[in-house]
Amino acid sequence: MNRLKKLFITLPFLMTMALNSAAQKQRSFLALGDSYTIGESVPIYESFPYQTVQLLRNKGLSVHAAEIIAKTGWTTDELIAGIEKTTFSQSYDIVTLLIGVNNQYRGKDPSTYEQEFEKLLNKAIAFAGGNKQHVFVLSIPDWGATPFAVSRDRLKIGKEIDLFNAINRKITDAAGIAYVSITEGSREATSNALLVAKDGLHPSGLEYRKWAKKLAEAILQSIRP
Repeated sequence: MNRLKKLFITLPFLMTMALNSAAQKQRSFLALGDSYTIGESVPIYESFPYQTVQLLRNKGLSVHAAEIIAKTGWTTDELIAGIEKTTFSQSYDIVTLLIGVNNQYRGKDPSTYEQEFEKLLNKAIAFAGGNKQHVFVLSIPDWGATPFAVSRDRLKIGKEIDLFNAINRKITDAAGIAYVSITEGSREATSNALLVAKDGLHPSGLEYRKWAKKLAEAILQSIRP
């Protein structure tokens, strides 16, 4: 009788432990991109992937530190090459993609960007195990709004950024992937120096915080704690 009593007591306990363990599963996070993903010119803890992880944890979602595949100056073709040289986990619970500013900066053909971005988005979906709800695309910010571009044609830069974003938005929407638009907010840098890092070009931690809030909100709509 005592053994049966112990068994009845133990089983619910074990089930609760199993449920708690499942609830606390740590999600993996892969961030693909360029200098914006690295967080060029700011401490790593101010980068948008890092701040996104912190926001998600604060909301009760257990997430590993982001695995970042990105390099300052990378264009779409260079990100593709970087991915091909990297060994990855089988799949990730969260995958982000932000790429294209250097295509615009170097004057690369938008039609080539279109082909390469679609290839990268398909890779991102594959990294998420085919689960499109776990993939998130961020729009390209407008570097023309920064002090670095003060002597350049800011209107032209903005129009070209909008063109590249129209391309990535069209592909993202067609694939049924969440799109996080941060471009208009990045243009506030023209009137708020606090949104720009010390190099005068890249976003500050404060600007990345804005991106992280938008991204975390999108992630929480798809992945519940």
